[in-house]
Amino acid sequence: MKLAVEFASVSYREGPAMVARLAKGIEEIGYDQLDVFDHVVMGHDMEGRGKSHYAATMPILEALMTLSYAAAVTERIGLGTEVLILPQRQPVLVAKQFSTLDTLSGGRARFGIGVGWQASEYEALGERFQNRGKRMDEAIELIQACWRDERIDYESAHYRSLAMAMEPKPPQGAALPIWIGGNSPAAFRRIGKYADGWLASQVTDADFAKQAMDTIREAAVAAGRDPGAIGWQSMIAPPPRPGDTKAKSFYTEPDRVAGRAADLKAMGFDGVALNATAIFQSGARGVEQMLEVLQSLHERLRAEVG
Repeated sequence: MKLAVEFASVSYREGPAMVARLAKGIEEIGYDQLDVFDHVVMGHDMEGRGKSHYAATMPILEALMTLSYAAAVTERIGLGTEVLILPQRQPVLVAKQFSTLDTLSGGRARFGIGVGWQASEYEALGERFQNRGKRMDEAIELIQACWRDERIDYESAHYRSLAMAMEPKPPQGAALPIWIGGNSPAAFRRIGKYADGWLASQVTDADFAKQAMDTIREAAVAAGRDPGAIGWQSMIAPPPRPGDTKAKSFYTEPDRVAGRAADLKAMGFDGVALNATAIFQSGARGVEQMLEVLQSLHERLRAEVG
């Protein structure tokens, strides 16, 4: 299986050198993929607003800046977002950012995207939350045109880019992999139509996984794409939400971690992601401690799931 690590932004508290140390250490251990999650701002709980999944003061480094920093100190590991909230960002700019990341990393970028869940973040960034799904589809098409076409001509309900050019193209070109997150029927249809892989959040139900994968494959066939080429990655366990003391112990129990990876492999996933922020929350309160846990879990997972 491919083994990924979702990067811990909290590493910045030990200084920029330790952010680089964490990225390089993850590669040196032997992980295949380094992913960075995306939130620009987080909302405080207030009347009339849905309750936040996480604390508003949770430290979060900007995803593309962090990946560029990681690219400069690594040589092999894949670099991606898990997930970039695409409809709250301007797609032509995102296309340029990922093209540049792919260029400077030597073709190691992976474009992981989703529609997000936090309406207040959209509001703070001046974008509409209610039509994010429609704009997501249009943004993907526009971004692919930027990576592929010498002359970019794209016009849709929400985006217009006529007689434009974007250079340099990413080394991977229009084949720069797009992976999409989400657990809804709309997300599954979108993955089948556009994506190279599904970035699943924590999946524990084998029947749900099968139904989701079948829906994605059916959508791929309907779009004239090869369903056998789609990849499958699931998070083993996300960061614990406030007050969830039981979840904080998960990464201190290697048997549970290995068992979850084995379950996911049996469901058909060919990749799993460990969450370094959750490892921090479980008691590894510094970069070196997080790397020690990641080293131990890497050895255990390679032995368990290959």
